[in-house]
Amino acid sequence: MNMKIVYKITYPNGKIYVGKDLAYNINYFGSASHAHVARDFTLEEQLDFTVRKEVLWHSTTATDREVNTVEVEFIRRLHANDPSVGYNRWPKIKPQLHSNENATDAHS
Repeated sequence: MNMKIVYKITYPNGKIYVGKDLAYNINYFGSASHAHVARDFTLEEQLDFTVRKEVLWHSTTATDREVNTVEVEFIRRLHANDPSVGYNRWPKIKPQLHSNENATDAHS
């Protein structure tokens, strides 16, 4: 079967990682940073560790470029690149711009 997928890995702490597999391997669980994941779990927790892999999207006809686009859409939609939510570090989160339009002048 020549299938391409975008998947979500959910870790025991609830954080997620969104990735893609262009050659669909049921045994592939992504490439989240070892260091980022390991620091969230004690050694004892790491010794009995269960993750869940959920296929979010799949296609037998999509180009690699289309799969890349879908992957980024899911990362953004699920906020997987927010360190408090997930382990994706790309694409970088765009800083929120704060408007001062509603601020009052204390010297008025």
